[in-house]
Amino acid sequence: MTTTYLAAADQLLTTVVPGTRGAWPRACAWLLRLELEAALNEFWSRVRPDISAATQAQRPKLLMLTAYTSPEIARKASYLWWALSRAGHHHRYELGITVTELHRLRTELKTLDWQLRNWKGTAR
Repeated sequence: MTTTYLAAADQLLTTVVPGTRGAWPRACAWLLRLELEAALNEFWSRVRPDISAATQAQRPKLLMLTAYTSPEIARKASYLWWALSRAGHHHRYELGITVTELHRLRTELKTLDWQLRNWKGTAR
């Protein structure tokens, strides 16, 4: 899976990048979400190219995932997209996402990417 998005997120998670103080957790969340969207686009390009080409919006693709994968995979993809989207936005009076949470989301993303790449099922 290691794309530019994931490599950049890993750099933010493991090293101090000058000029990112305070902003790096949200930047990392956005990079992980872009990685998730790239994995979903690759899945749709392989399974249903017409769906992949029909829209760039991710929400419809997430909703249709339940018809083409297991409920567990669809639920995990939707949760990751929601969690990374929420982490990417600033919420007044709320604590930002922690490095531990980002590592957990990254691990879940890698697992989901593997599941999507190796999905051999058919549409229900």
